[in-house]
Amino acid sequence: MTVQKGQPAPQFTLFSSDLKSVSLSDFAGKKVIIHFFPMAFTETCTTQLCTMRDNFSFYEGVNAQVLGISVDSPFTLAKFKEEQHYQFPLLSDFNKEVSASYGALYQEFVFGLKGVSKRAAFVLDENQDIIYAEVLESAKDLPDFAAIDALVK
Repeated sequence: MTVQKGQPAPQFTLFSSDLKSVSLSDFAGKKVIIHFFPMAFTETCTTQLCTMRDNFSFYEGVNAQVLGISVDSPFTLAKFKEEQHYQFPLLSDFNKEVSASYGALYQEFVFGLKGVSKRAAFVLDENQDIIYAEVLESAKDLPDFAAIDALVK
């Protein structure tokens, strides 16, 4: 089941690549951009997150918080974040519960891997209601960054 525009965002608490507990509620009062991605260190995922990294000052300037979420371990995400110089939290949904609650989970992915986050983007308003929801079936596709930027502006 995919969450839709206009619905309250499913709340969550996950561990970050810094091994800190991060809750969605920590960002109440800010717009939040959540990017789900299948796997750290893969080409399209790196492109997706690097686009957010390279536009970070824009998101900071409009009081928007960027979060990246995958089913990778916090330790894998820490190395990915360090190598790519991401300025935003990468959160580990290792137990796959948050990806599932957002409707962004492959039952079966490549190489027979089960339970991998789909590439997806959600934008939440200051009240943590969903104002943009995009879940991509193909892991090779990228979210519509222009539509996301227009909403947070």
